[in-house]
Amino acid sequence: MTDLKERLKARIAAEGPITVAEYMRVCLSDPEAGYYTTRDPFGRDGDFITAPEVSQMFGELIGAVCLAAFDAMGSPAEVQLAEIGPGRGTLMADVLRMASLRPDFLNAARLNLVETSLRLRKTQEKTLRDSPLQPTFRSAFQELPGGPLLLIANEFFDALPIHQFIKTADGWRERQIGLSKVGELMFGAGTARLPDSAVPHELIAAPEGTIVETQPAANAIAEEIGKHLTDHGGVALIIDYGYLKTAAGDTLQAVYRHAFDNVLNHPGEADLTAHVNFEALAASAIRGGAIALPAKKQGDFLVSAGLLERAGALGAGKSHTEQERIRDDVERLAAPDQMGDLFKVLAITGQEISFPPFDRAA
Repeated sequence: MTDLKERLKARIAAEGPITVAEYMRVCLSDPEAGYYTTRDPFGRDGDFITAPEVSQMFGELIGAVCLAAFDAMGSPAEVQLAEIGPGRGTLMADVLRMASLRPDFLNAARLNLVETSLRLRKTQEKTLRDSPLQPTFRSAFQELPGGPLLLIANEFFDALPIHQFIKTADGWRERQIGLSKVGELMFGAGTARLPDSAVPHELIAAPEGTIVETQPAANAIAEEIGKHLTDHGGVALIIDYGYLKTAAGDTLQAVYRHAFDNVLNHPGEADLTAHVNFEALAASAIRGGAIALPAKKQGDFLVSAGLLERAGALGAGKSHTEQERIRDDVERLAAPDQMGDLFKVLAITGQEISFPPFDRAA
């Protein structure tokens, strides 16, 4: 049993059940035993591999889209280039390699990385050591300077705490984590309720046992992003796995040592995530005054951004083995049965602009 699990059980025994959101927060962010505060989970040696770790093509295409957005913004003399939750810095390194093709962009860009983990900041500094721009670290989105913004958030929102509500005979009650008769962690229904007004119309008649998730933490940040873009101009690109329309379902999951795990088994040692509700994210950004362009599946986004052409150029003159590897990377990033359909891409703008592959005519 992990030390964090023992502490959680003792806390619940003394104070009562905790929400799913609080469980996620503690498991991921506990200063002494949190998943993100005690390890580097990214890359082939970590518990999961994000798209930038699959292939340089992903970050290069994100960079190309950022350059197109910069042009659509009118090529401002100064722009804040920022990433929230930059992982190991791999994505930004690839973005900057593409950006190096445009000296005017590099002259205008000021690099900001929003990262709370000191351990990951050191890794990001090392990754970006030879990049044309060096980062200023921020602890929260609210610390970003004013002015036009180009923001990237790749697999950031999925790790933010969610709340779950379960349909019972007397309405929607918040799902909590308590202790079983033998003192083990278990799910149960608490006393807090989800107001009927907050239940999507299509779920009002859902059967007992149905679970719906809310993401107030993610929505609050999306609204802040919307306000910033409205006040200062710019574009945000949000890439994550999730769903385009609000729907019922339990999407909370744990990954422990490269395999899916019971959510309650290894607190602090397993990565906890939940699927992102892109409809709710877009609505929150709009509440902040911004414009949310129609979200795309990652596969469609990457192909429209030039994935196949970039793969062809990357493989030209390479060995058959290397070309096969590049084709495998394309499949992993864009195939419907891999990352292509599960991941979505949302673009938020502060003004009425469009840019490839988010041209309004597309």
